[in-house]
Amino acid sequence: MMRTMLKSKISYPKVTEAKLHYKGSITIDETLMEAANILEHEQVSVLNMNNGVRFDTYAIKGKKGSGVICLNGPAARLGYEGDTVVILTYASYNETELKGFKSILVEVDERNKIKNTRLA
Repeated sequence: MMRTMLKSKISYPKVTEAKLHYKGSITIDETLMEAANILEHEQVSVLNMNNGVRFDTYAIKGKKGSGVICLNGPAARLGYEGDTVVILTYASYNETELKGFKSILVEVDERNKIKNTRLA
């Protein structure tokens, strides 16, 4: 049996930009993507803490160390600069892979810089 589990979570980054006239996706600082083991074009779920909206899109790399979290295309209608979000990834694992499984949790500060990374 395969189970879909939380692979990684970036907790409470602030949206820094919203670009409506873009093909779509969310731009995430490459440093945050690496810490959360998110690949470019990987599917992510975004939860907006300000308005309760949840949506799926794909990640694209933002400038390393920039702190960028940019909602692009239609996602730009789902949040505003300054909104707090949670970014999640999921993966499917078999029972053997789940032995010792831990999710990656990345916590950021008010400037979207990593303050803590841990396994849970």
